[in-house]
Formats: sequence, C-alpha cells, structure tokens
Amino acid sequence: MRWSLMRLPHLESLPVAAIAHLPVVPVAALVVAVAAYGASLLCWLAALRHLPLNRAYPILSLSYALVYLASALLPALEGSFSVRKSIGVVLVLAGVTLINARSQATATATRELR
Repeated sequence: MRWSLMRLPHLESLPVAAIAHLPVVPVAALVVAVAAYGASLLCWLAALRHLPLNRAYPILSLSYALVYLASALLPALEGSFSVRKSIGVVLVLAGVTLINARSQATATATRELR
C-alpha cells in the first residue's frame, strides 16, 4: 500500500478529469492492498469463531512482526532493518508465546478442576 501511495499524486491537487489518467500499476497495487486488508478482516472474523478473544488478539500481533520481516527482507518494499526493530519483533513474539502458553495452562487447569 505504501509503495502505491508514494507513486500516486495527492488527490486534492488533481482536477476530477485527471483521475482517469492515473498510472495503472500503482492504482492496481492499491486495489490489491485494500482487497488484502478486506481478506485479513475476514480471516480475523473466522479466527474469532474458533478462538476466544484473549487468545486471538495476541496472535494478531504476529502480523506486525511478519510485516516488518517482509519489508526488511523484500527489496521492493524498501523497508529498513535495524537492531532496535528486530529486538522489538523478538519481544512481540515472546509476548505472544507467553500469553498463549499461559492461556493454555489456565485452560488445562480449569479442565482438571471440573
């Protein structure tokens, strides 16, 4: 999405007739990005059908780590790699692991009490 928005002119500076002459590739990339966002929303709703919110929401944080890794590793996305950001990603992954491990242990203990 960022790539396409950086290559499109600001819409407030364009006359309405010029919108028809926007570059095709950035507009197509923007449409694909919005469709991917919609698909991720549908995946989120599907996840909420199968997982309680207290387990599903921390897993949502994994998307931030995946986006960082993809932008740092894929040259076309022009992302930057830094030690500070990488430490942040590791902390997010550790937090998700701890929260879900604790939730799993709590669920097991609750089943044993019944």
